[in-house]
Amino acid sequence: MLLENQMESILTFDHVTKRYGNGVCALKDVSLSVRPGEFISIIGPSGSGKSTLLRSINKLISTTEGNIFFDGENVSALRGGKLRKNRSKIGMIFQNYNLVYNLSVLQNVLHGRLGHMSGIRGILGLYPEADKEKAWTLLEEMGLEKFGYNKAGNLSGGQKQRVGIARAIIQDPKILLCDEPIASLDPSSAKVIMDLLKSTAQKRGIPCLVNLHQVDVAMRYSTRIIGLHAGEIVFDGEPESLSDSVLERIYGTSISNLVAGVSDEKDWQQAYAV
Repeated sequence: MLLENQMESILTFDHVTKRYGNGVCALKDVSLSVRPGEFISIIGPSGSGKSTLLRSINKLISTTEGNIFFDGENVSALRGGKLRKNRSKIGMIFQNYNLVYNLSVLQNVLHGRLGHMSGIRGILGLYPEADKEKAWTLLEEMGLEKFGYNKAGNLSGGQKQRVGIARAIIQDPKILLCDEPIASLDPSSAKVIMDLLKSTAQKRGIPCLVNLHQVDVAMRYSTRIIGLHAGEIVFDGEPESLSDSVLERIYGTSISNLVAGVSDEKDWQQAYAV
């Protein structure tokens, strides 16, 4: 069955566990599969293992037990050049943007091509003209074409995250990983980022995994939601199946103790300034 799932899926977790040196078990026997075109939100309280799960996919965090298969390879066994090649197929978007602030917006986007270049060309920034043209096209798609030569550090938070999306997309990734991409943004900017993530991923058929604290946002954008509690998957299904009782299992508290989300279109439009 596992081999069959691997053939159908771009990503498979096979009984993955991660224990840290301090004894904390961040992931406990996690098994899941991700198929092309899915937009998956991962929700759960702080410390539930969301970031560990995401960062184990490109081996920014090494797992303790089990295997992770991405694009037909066992990530857990990759080293050196093979690991770098595998990472070049994974676009990652960070909460704190991870931009080089004293470089231009265009240069930051082009950094997404470094994994596809030889060492010396990458060090010297000798990007092919085709990559530069693609970078400008992506900046236009992100609504940032006027800021290409601006220093990235001078942009707003929402603009910085759009640069981060363009940098990830220019990699021609086979999956997008987004670690709390809207946690530092105001509601209006957050909506812009979620709209862009959804549209760019769907346009290219790229599966997207997004760690979120905002349950209402997960409900609105996801084709599937995964709920983590203390490193274990306690929910994996469609947004419509995310009941109050399930939320209580995920967050380990009564629904009355959870801040209410934006539940309908009118509320969303008011809160997110549509």
